[in-house]
Amino acid sequence: MAATKKAVLGQLVGAVDQGTSSTRFLVFNPKTAELVSHHQVEIKQEFPKEGWVEQDPKEILQSVYECIEKTCEKLGQLNISNIKAIGISNQRETTVVWDKLTGEPLYNAVVWLDLRTQSTVESLSKSIPVNNNFVKTKTGLPLSTYFSAVKLRWLLANVRKVQKAVQEDRALFGTIDSWLIWSLTGGASGGVHCTDVTNASRTMLFNIHSLEWDKELCEFFEVPMKILPSVRSSSEIYGLMKAGALEGVPISGCLGDQSAALVGQLCFQDGQAKNTYGTGCFLLRNTGHKCIFSEHGLLTTVAYKLGRDKPVHYALEGSVAIAGAVVRWLRDNLGIIKTSEEIEKLAKEVGSSYGCYFVPAFSGLYAPYWEPSARGIICGLTQCTNKCHIAFASLEALCFQTREILDAMNRDCGIPLSHLQVDGGMTKNKILMQLQADILYIPVVKPLMPETTALGAAMAAGAAEGVGVWSLEPEDLSAVTMERFEPQINAKESEIRYSTWKKAVMKSMGWVSTQSSENGDPSIFSSLPLGFFILSSMVMLIGARYLSGVP
Repeated sequence: MAATKKAVLGQLVGAVDQGTSSTRFLVFNPKTAELVSHHQVEIKQEFPKEGWVEQDPKEILQSVYECIEKTCEKLGQLNISNIKAIGISNQRETTVVWDKLTGEPLYNAVVWLDLRTQSTVESLSKSIPVNNNFVKTKTGLPLSTYFSAVKLRWLLANVRKVQKAVQEDRALFGTIDSWLIWSLTGGASGGVHCTDVTNASRTMLFNIHSLEWDKELCEFFEVPMKILPSVRSSSEIYGLMKAGALEGVPISGCLGDQSAALVGQLCFQDGQAKNTYGTGCFLLRNTGHKCIFSEHGLLTTVAYKLGRDKPVHYALEGSVAIAGAVVRWLRDNLGIIKTSEEIEKLAKEVGSSYGCYFVPAFSGLYAPYWEPSARGIICGLTQCTNKCHIAFASLEALCFQTREILDAMNRDCGIPLSHLQVDGGMTKNKILMQLQADILYIPVVKPLMPETTALGAAMAAGAAEGVGVWSLEPEDLSAVTMERFEPQINAKESEIRYSTWKKAVMKSMGWVSTQSSENGDPSIFSSLPLGFFILSSMVMLIGARYLSGVP
C-alpha cells in the first residue's frame, strides 16, 4: 500500500508557515497542489508590560524543527526523500537581533503588534517635512509602531546586549524569515543571512523602487546597515537544511505570510485580491508592476518577485491588527469560550448582535485610520445582551473592518471588486463568511483547501531555479475549487449596520494620550534601565495627524 502511495505522490514540496499564534509544516504535491501531511504547534506570546508583545525566538525555531520532524513521522512509509524543496512563510515585521557567533538571540522577538515604540514614532514624525514625506515615498508605509525599523531602533537604544554586540560586530538583525533561514542553514556555522523582497518591504528601511536597503532611511532610524540581511527574490535557493529529517534539502522559497497567501490564491493578475483572516486581517490587491500610492490610508508593498530575473509585483494592502486575536481574547481573557471553534456555535444561537457593536482596537486602529490612540470598546449593551451577542458582534467586527478597507481600496483603484477571495483559519467559520458577504454586499469565495499561505510558500520553493518541480505557468496551474457565499440581506440593512459600526469606531478613538519629552529625543531613554522605559514606550498619540504618511 505504501509503495503504491509513494508512486502516486512522486515529488513533494514542504512549507514552513510560521505565524503569530502557531507554527506549521505542511507538505504538498506540486502536481495537484493537494496537502499530503502537516503538523502544528501553538506559539506562546509574552506580555511583559501593557502594550508590549514578545515571543521567544528559540521557541519559534524549536517549533519549526518539531513540526518538520512530526510531519515526516506522519508521512511514515512515504519516502521523505521525495521532499525536494522547502518554502518559508512568516509573520511579518516581527523583529529579532541575534549573536552571529553563538546563534543566541540577544532579546526576545518584538512582535508586530507591539506598541512600546509609540513615543519614538511621535518624535520621529515631527522631523519628517510635511512637503517631503521621504519615508512614505520610499517605503510605501506610514510611520507606525507596526513596522520593524522602530522596533529595531528601540532594541539598539535600550538593550545593552544588543548595543555591545553591534559594537563588536556580532549582531545580526532579521525578521522571522531571516532568523529561520540563518538557523536552518547552519546558524553560527555558516548560516545564510538573507531575507526576501516582501519581508524587506515591511521594515521601513527598504526602498521599494530600487529594491535595496536605503542609506537615508537607515540613517533616519539610526540603524547600522552592517547588521541587515542580504535581500533576495522570493523564489531561489538560499541554502540547504543542515540538520534534522530533511538535512540537505534546499530552502528555496520565502514570502511574508500575506504575500504567500496572494500567491497561493493565484492572484497573479493586476486587480486580483484576497483577504486573509489570521491573528490580524490583511486584504491585498495585486497592482502589477506599478506602485499605487493610496489616498485613503492603505499601504503600498511588494507583493512578490518569483525569481532573481523575474519582475517585481506590487500590491495595495489594508491591515487590521486584531482579527482571530479577538477570538483568542474571548477565550483566554474573558473565558466566554473554551475553544476557538465555540464562537460560531454561540453566534449561531442568536443570529444577531442585538444592537451590540465591538471595536477590537486593542493595538490602536490600523488601516484605514492609523489611529494609535484608539482602544477596544463594546457598546450598545442592554440588559438583554449576553455572551452570544458579544460573540456575534466579534465576528461582525472583522467583517466591518474588512468593509472599511475594501471601500478604501475601491476608491484608490477606481474599479470595485466584484467578489472577495478569502483564506486563513477563520474562514472555516461559516457564520463569519456569510456575515462578510452580507456586509460587503458582494460574493465571498474561499478555496476548499484553505492552506493558501503555506501553499504559496511551497509554490515559490518548488518553482525556484535549480528545483523546478512546480510550474507557475498559467496553463499548468490547477483551477481551485471554491465555496461561494452570496449576500442574503438587502443593501439597505447592510448599510445601516455598517454606518452604526462607524459610529462605534469614532467612539473608540482618543482613549490614550501622551506627553512628549521636551526635547522630543527618544534617545535620552537609552541611558535608563529597561524597566523605566514603560511610560515612554506605551504612550499613544491623540489623533493621526503626526502619521503624515497616511492621509
